[in-house]
Amino acid sequence: MKNIIDLLQWRYATKRMTGEKIPSKKINKILEAAHLAPSGIGLQPYEIIVISNPEIKKKILPIAMNQSQIVESSHLLVFAVWDEYTKERIDHVFDHLILKQNKQADSYRNQRNFAKTFFGNMSIEENFHHAAKQANIALGFAIVAAVSEGIDSTPMEGFDPMALDEFLKLSSKGLRSSMLLALGYRDQENDWNLRQEKVRKPFEEFVTFL
Repeated sequence: MKNIIDLLQWRYATKRMTGEKIPSKKINKILEAAHLAPSGIGLQPYEIIVISNPEIKKKILPIAMNQSQIVESSHLLVFAVWDEYTKERIDHVFDHLILKQNKQADSYRNQRNFAKTFFGNMSIEENFHHAAKQANIALGFAIVAAVSEGIDSTPMEGFDPMALDEFLKLSSKGLRSSMLLALGYRDQENDWNLRQEKVRKPFEEFVTFL
């Protein structure tokens, strides 16, 4: 098995995909990796909407600047985050935690109260941006899980979030779209980015040791 650095060297932002379907077993592994990602206070203030229906992807295409990965992907993941950290949502998370761990009802009281106070002092927009940053951690886990399964991926921020939210009726669930992740297989012949050298800023400009 290749090590993680070799896998990440293989990975690139795939611009053209073949449309070949990813086996359900591999998709589930990618989703489980995202599910296991860390989040602040364990709240996981986001959901993932998995779209494989070609007709739905066609309707999303113009919302996402007509980027071909939308329709050429096997699966399109929409990372949708809480629009607000409500007390009810926070209680739901901690109630579930207590139930699963078979704890006393007042367990995690301090963490529960801290979460309500901390997020209660934020604006709705601050809530959204915090949740979006949390979702990006899960997105990173999904990308690494995908590459470990030999699956290509393209994280995408180039879309109209308001239009996508309306199309997917996310507001009715108290959610807002934050990122897309196209999953599929690279088109070896037609993807111009495949032949480009992978370049990052010099390591010494990237890392500071103190």
